[in-house]
Amino acid sequence: MSESRLFKEIGEQGDALARLLDTETANVEHVAAAIRRADINYITIAARGASDNAATYGKYLFSAFNRLPVALATPSLYTIYQMPPRLAGSLVIGISQSGESPDILAVIEEARRQKALTLAVTNFGDSPLARAADLVIPQHAGVEQTIAATKTYTTQLLALAMLSVALADDRVRRREMQAVPAAVARTLALDGAAGQAAARWRALTTCLVIGRGFNYATAFEAALKLKELAYVSAEPFSSADFMHGPIALVQNAFPVMVIAPRGRVHQDLLALARHLKARGADVLVISDALDAMALSRIPLALPVPLPEWLSPLTAIVPAQLLAYHLTAVKGYDPDHPRGLTKVTRTL
Repeated sequence: MSESRLFKEIGEQGDALARLLDTETANVEHVAAAIRRADINYITIAARGASDNAATYGKYLFSAFNRLPVALATPSLYTIYQMPPRLAGSLVIGISQSGESPDILAVIEEARRQKALTLAVTNFGDSPLARAADLVIPQHAGVEQTIAATKTYTTQLLALAMLSVALADDRVRRREMQAVPAAVARTLALDGAAGQAAARWRALTTCLVIGRGFNYATAFEAALKLKELAYVSAEPFSSADFMHGPIALVQNAFPVMVIAPRGRVHQDLLALARHLKARGADVLVISDALDAMALSRIPLALPVPLPEWLSPLTAIVPAQLLAYHLTAVKGYDPDHPRGLTKVTRTL
């Protein structure tokens, strides 16, 4: 299965992220200047699928570092119900790897009608979404032939991080971002461990995926990859929400993935992982911390510690590799998940 296009594209992420930094830094500074001139009060983000998980990461970024409230759009209000909210004072961001999703395009077009500033984050600079928006940040991920988003997801994360840094003119975080491409490339070395974990979980049909904070988005993206590739009913939760009822699901040998890089929420996730272990759960940990690694039979140990706000860019890579290998051991085609197409046109 090493010849799979999906496996190849997972391996291209370090280069894609480096290309994005090299090519778009000046443009992102221009975009940030235009946003500052517009004097926005909040951000609205429209996205679907993996892009929606990137939007969740953006929600944490812009709220924490730029002190801007962030709303995730409800596209059906713009398309089916024809009852869009007022967008005065908002920056409206559409995120779509293809730039062809009609519902995301509808949000941007309505924002333009309301004279709100609009931004497209897309892998195709000539797409309908890019043409409709005032501003564009191309992802430069290169052609992604497989249906499951990998390099288009991580380049979306980095594009949003670049924008947050530029808006804040944050020199420290700008330097920290430069380490991301190499860190992601080194994280690919977890391929062997991910293969072992997949062999252990080869009969997996259902599991839970838990993260919090900046890696709340990672939990959702990891669960999505398990669903669309290996057909596992994977349910994502924040560790806080998980304690409000869903923990009742966990009994002996129940599989749970915990995404717990070092940071402010690490101890909360570590305590939950210990509690799950005590309940007999089969815990798989993705982390750069030794205390978390000890809780997992086959830990996926992130080789490069990044600041918590950037850790979603490396934390998702072992989850991608696990989903790929689990798909392989189950005998499914990782390049052609059943019932899916690369461009999904929803209203």
